[in-house]
Amino acid sequence: MNALRTLLCLLVLAPMPAFAQTSPSHKTSDQAILTTLNKSADDWNRGDLDAFATSYKNSPDILFMGRTIRHGYAQMLAGYKASYPTHEKMGKLTFSQLEVQTLDERLATVTGHFHLDRTVAGGGNADGYFLLVLEHTPAGWKIVRDDTTALPPPPSK
Repeated sequence: MNALRTLLCLLVLAPMPAFAQTSPSHKTSDQAILTTLNKSADDWNRGDLDAFATSYKNSPDILFMGRTIRHGYAQMLAGYKASYPTHEKMGKLTFSQLEVQTLDERLATVTGHFHLDRTVAGGGNADGYFLLVLEHTPAGWKIVRDDTTALPPPPSK
């Protein structure tokens, strides 16, 4: 019984585990991840889907979940090219409310909102949110899972 009390006291009094604290290396990782996402938005806004896609890991194992589920880099890129065949359809991409959660040295998640500013001819504005899983690779942080949800357009007046 005394051993159980001692164990419970140690658990209650123990400091928070290291993963619950933000370490300097996690801050560096968070900044590198945000740099990757900002570069992807810049590539998108130039109309360069091939450059935009480099924020994803070039692997058959990646997963994109949107209106459809796409497996692998080739399917993901083909889906983007089919949905956004012109610069007008792509519009201007901005991200907001980005939150990075570094899980360990190799994996992190990012949540946020996206906005596409487009002309009516380009499909009109679009908004939504996303959850990304990124892996730290030799080439830097790369998206390996992308769950993007578009919000329904506002009702017409």
